[in-house]
Amino acid sequence: MAAQFGRRLRKGAATTAVAAVAVAALSASQAPGVNDHGRQTAADATPSPEASASDGSATGNSPYYTDLPPLKSPNPSPSTGPAPGGTGTTESGIPATVLDAYKKAETTLREAKPGCNLPWQLLAAIGRVESGQARGGRVDADGTTLKPILGPQLDGNGFALIKDTDDGAYDGNSSYDQAVGPMQFIPSTWAWAGRDGNDDGKKDPNNIYDAALAAGHYLCRNDWDLSQQGDLDRAILSYNNSRDYLNLVMRWLEYYRKGTHEVPDGTGTLPDNRSDDGAGASPTPTIPGATNPAGSTPKPGPKPEKPETPQKPGGGGTTTPKPPTTPPGTPSTPPTTPPTPTDTVDHLEDAGTAKLTAMAGDAFGRRISTRAETEAGKAVAKVRVRFTIVGDTDTTFTGGEDVATVATNSSGVAVAPALQAGEKTGTVTVRATVVGRAVPGLDYKATVTERAADALARTGDAARTCAPGGTFANQVEVKATYKGAVADGVAATATLIKSADDPTVTDKGPYFKDADGKTVRTLTGLKTDAKGLLKLPKLYADDTTGTFLLRVTTAGGATLTVELTVAAAETSSPSPSASPSA
Repeated sequence: MAAQFGRRLRKGAATTAVAAVAVAALSASQAPGVNDHGRQTAADATPSPEASASDGSATGNSPYYTDLPPLKSPNPSPSTGPAPGGTGTTESGIPATVLDAYKKAETTLREAKPGCNLPWQLLAAIGRVESGQARGGRVDADGTTLKPILGPQLDGNGFALIKDTDDGAYDGNSSYDQAVGPMQFIPSTWAWAGRDGNDDGKKDPNNIYDAALAAGHYLCRNDWDLSQQGDLDRAILSYNNSRDYLNLVMRWLEYYRKGTHEVPDGTGTLPDNRSDDGAGASPTPTIPGATNPAGSTPKPGPKPEKPETPQKPGGGGTTTPKPPTTPPGTPSTPPTTPPTPTDTVDHLEDAGTAKLTAMAGDAFGRRISTRAETEAGKAVAKVRVRFTIVGDTDTTFTGGEDVATVATNSSGVAVAPALQAGEKTGTVTVRATVVGRAVPGLDYKATVTERAADALARTGDAARTCAPGGTFANQVEVKATYKGAVADGVAATATLIKSADDPTVTDKGPYFKDADGKTVRTLTGLKTDAKGLLKLPKLYADDTTGTFLLRVTTAGGATLTVELTVAAAETSSPSPSASPSA
């Protein structure tokens, strides 16, 4: 969050540790129990012990606002409303456009990733903690913030050290990354997580519709089900790697679940306290030579507060500051920034990835593993590796994304999420690159084969017979399997052949009809259904009698032959005539 985000109180006691104590105090003051919807409250919902924070995060673990939800009900009363200028700590309304963006994102994710069960209140909770609901709803009619919302530069000075990854395109800083927009994405995360939430053809982290949808997709990755506490914990921790952050977001989530109301844009409340207050926080600096985000005009930051003059021992009067020991005019030596792990990466190596092959619609059984190494071949841990699926394909990572960023472990290895094959067959390329480091990428090839079956069987054993010129009473139905499992969506062909030794198409005997009623003896483009079943169209017989063969074949080599008999109906012999009477 930027220092431009209104007035920031410098309270020496408002540290992250104090915020954690405040959360605990609120937990004690708000009696635990079940809320109106039967959900567990945050006080009861202890974070799952197996939930672990990832090495990366959407925000780069940037500072966040630590204000706690009010103790009173979030439902408005006639006497309750925003304080003048939209300030205060008890008003609970969400600006109209911001609220609309959260609800629209929930609706979109309900269709795109129904198993995620994303509630819009979670987006509201994160939006409150990250930016105070886009600085109290200071957005235009399209949802774009009136002024950029920027976090402090992540230069390692009290924050994470993340050198520039976007050449200042999003944050206006070509030296270090900064969290951007109402949901506070760092540029390297936005590069793959960004979404177009308002259908204007752009992915803008400063637009609340785009940012809210991106946050929803980010929280729904890895097949997480947010109705499960363990997955919910993991998703929130992946947004900002802090247990205090998790507890705070859970508080706001439960608060908004109890109800909220809409307020006009620009009248929402502004938070007072941040997780970095009193811990070396400083206004967002102006970086010489840095480019500004498109369409933005840099504003001078607030003047730094004057430090208090230290008192003399005993509390009487003040001391006179000592003159500087460095002679005037002596150029200052800039501090040397130690190299980050990313700076030491020379190249990427394959870390034993096996052959990647899967049938269309199936998950790949193997995962891509990449190792980050120095020039000397030493492993580099805690480096973010981005895996990108390139080319014209509908294959994705599990969860529907085509980009994933994973931090290397202590062995320097990053393991990509599992690949999910689409319906397009052929070769798929997955490219591994180092985030924030211009080293050659490493390409992996994965092969998607067509759906296949290795066995076919009839679903019934009744004989297929028909009189000349008639219609077979029952349609032929078969079931396809692959390694004993149902083989759905498998392409099949049905052909009336001359004989078991001659699979060419016969020109007499049983036949199918096409849409125009014409005779056809080969059907292509057939597919098994979700249960692996295939029911063939009706069969008809011409005037030729005899035994004929119908052969069904599928991709993968499964074959089944069905006998068809065309025979004239038997007629009973006439009884012998009576002898003439004598």
